[in-house]
Amino acid sequence: MTDPTPVATPPAASDDDASAVLVSMYQAQKKIYARAVSGWFAGWRWALVWATQLIFYGLPWLQWADRPAVLFDLPARRFYLFNLVLYPQDFIYLTGLLIISAYALFLFTTVAGRLWCGYACPQTVYTEIFMWVERRIEGDSVPRQRLDASPWNLNKIWRKGTKQLVWVAIGLWTGFTFVGYFTPIRSLGQAVMSFGLGPWELFWILFYGLATYGNAGWLREQVCKYMCPYARFQSAMFDRDTLIISYDTERGEPRGTRSRKADPKSVNLGHCVDCRLCVQVCPTGIDIRNGLQYECIGCAACIDVCNGVMDRMKYPRGLIRYDTLNGIDKHLTRAQEIKRVLRPRVVVYSAILLAVLGALIVSVYTRSPFRVDVVRDRGVLSRLVDDGWIENVYRLQLMNASEREQRYRITARGLTGLATDQRTEIDIAPAQARWVPVALRVPPETASAAGPGSHAVEFVIERIASSPDEASRILVEKSTFMVPR
Repeated sequence: MTDPTPVATPPAASDDDASAVLVSMYQAQKKIYARAVSGWFAGWRWALVWATQLIFYGLPWLQWADRPAVLFDLPARRFYLFNLVLYPQDFIYLTGLLIISAYALFLFTTVAGRLWCGYACPQTVYTEIFMWVERRIEGDSVPRQRLDASPWNLNKIWRKGTKQLVWVAIGLWTGFTFVGYFTPIRSLGQAVMSFGLGPWELFWILFYGLATYGNAGWLREQVCKYMCPYARFQSAMFDRDTLIISYDTERGEPRGTRSRKADPKSVNLGHCVDCRLCVQVCPTGIDIRNGLQYECIGCAACIDVCNGVMDRMKYPRGLIRYDTLNGIDKHLTRAQEIKRVLRPRVVVYSAILLAVLGALIVSVYTRSPFRVDVVRDRGVLSRLVDDGWIENVYRLQLMNASEREQRYRITARGLTGLATDQRTEIDIAPAQARWVPVALRVPPETASAAGPGSHAVEFVIERIASSPDEASRILVEKSTFMVPR
């Protein structure tokens, strides 16, 4: 039934109507001037900055057996990891590493929130480095705000220009190091000095360097808030027993300023002095006192600065602290909270993580130092040769996954009188692969007894020991032998 009540339509505003207001649906991004902070968690954050960057920048320069210790040689389709030589057929190891990383992230997030984001994520690490450069050149939060608000002069141009040059240098060095994992970094450095970089090497140095410069220098918290999907689905792994950065509302409210000598109870105030330092040091600009927000990356800068304020006010530390929602609501002790860690999802994540990690370690430890792929010659399935013998031709790809030249002996079994051609021993250079044609033959009586069709055979490839203290290894690969009608 139609409602007969008339609806008043507001008159359209004319161009000269002073009451017309233009409402913009876009809000400009407000720049965040995070203050420097020192403390226990800041120390841990910088320790991980040093650790991760020493590994990232140092590994390409580390030599191992006259080659880079870590090198992903894409043209040769070989990947060197210290004494391991991996081929594309070893892709399962990369899958295992990805599964381990994913479940480790799920486990750590369930237990203690966004530890990865706050301490070891590349975006956090490089933002910390770029912000340190910015503070050294332009000053802390307040001087930077004044510098941005001041008119352009020689001082502003010098400081802004120097900062940008240092940022660009860090970005390019990061891009150069990244490419050094795919091209030997010493030869890459020589190519840079002689202006002899290839097009792809130049592209990836500039691309990775620009990404580092843009993300850590300009986008910063916007990457964490809008571009990273982890912030969106992290709540699915949180529960009331997850250790997160929390503000103790019961202890802190009502907040307000007061003298250091004043007793909070006498002025009807909580321990929060409303200094807003927790907001000023937050790299994403949130107020943790409003509760957990998806923008919080768990860096604990607010904990460090709040503990400093509590020390000056002679109040107990921990107004802002790592705690659980149940711990705050139920006033649980730390021992009681630790007991609640072993809940179903933690046990499941831990079990899967340990199982995959154990399987990966066992697989790498028992991995054969050579691999063999058997491919039948599709041009000729079988043929009749001298004296009525039946011959099948195969191609064997032998891959030496060790750092020394190896000799291999090829034999076959599965049919009576089965014999190979004269190519029975093959030498393969270190970390090389070689295609070897092999012909198998059976006498006429064996072919008649077996009958036409395909019959199972096995190639036996033995790595011949090159010294008395080295054990021989045997690898068996299945195939089929075709007998024509």
